[in-house]
Amino acid sequence: MHPIIKTIEERQTTNLFDPTRTISDEAIHELVRLGTKAPSSFNLQNWRFIAVRTPEAKSRLRKIGWDQPKITEAAVTFVVVGQLADHQLIAERLRPAVESELMPQSVATAWEGAGKALYFEQPQRQRDEAIRSATFGASTLMFAAEAMGLSSAPMIGFEAEAVSEEFELAADEFPVMLLSVGFAKPENWRQKPRREPAQILDLI
Repeated sequence: MHPIIKTIEERQTTNLFDPTRTISDEAIHELVRLGTKAPSSFNLQNWRFIAVRTPEAKSRLRKIGWDQPKITEAAVTFVVVGQLADHQLIAERLRPAVESELMPQSVATAWEGAGKALYFEQPQRQRDEAIRSATFGASTLMFAAEAMGLSSAPMIGFEAEAVSEEFELAADEFPVMLLSVGFAKPENWRQKPRREPAQILDLI
């Protein structure tokens, strides 16, 4: 079995983490580096990751994260931040691709125009794109964690406004999810059964 398929088959959401085991800042950097290999519209990369790893910071987050134990028991809990899609950033984000001759300047310029047509004065689209991008990034980070021998747990249980205030998010940012990463205890459940493709797939 291909290792990527094997990871998809075996990955589980971890509820019980070993609070005695930590991971290095270097490992956190690598998790985020791999997470940002995920796709984003126009290569905007409109995400940010706040690695909540000290006991003090974890305690602050747990208070506004519905008192979920995994926030403090995992080695690190990321606040996965979405940034509103801004067409004015497309040129900057594409510049490395142009300078490395991966992308012609004419294509980058065309993307700038397309991005403006899609997002300018479209707040719902800007927010939807932020959620998509941040979710792609978080999902990729989760599989990077599995590859590094770690386990993960995405969470939506938190007070969004309080998280934004406590961790000083910018005006164009909002928390999309929390994502705990660390070492799983053996008592965790295996992956729960999923619905069959026949229940959810239409072939047209």
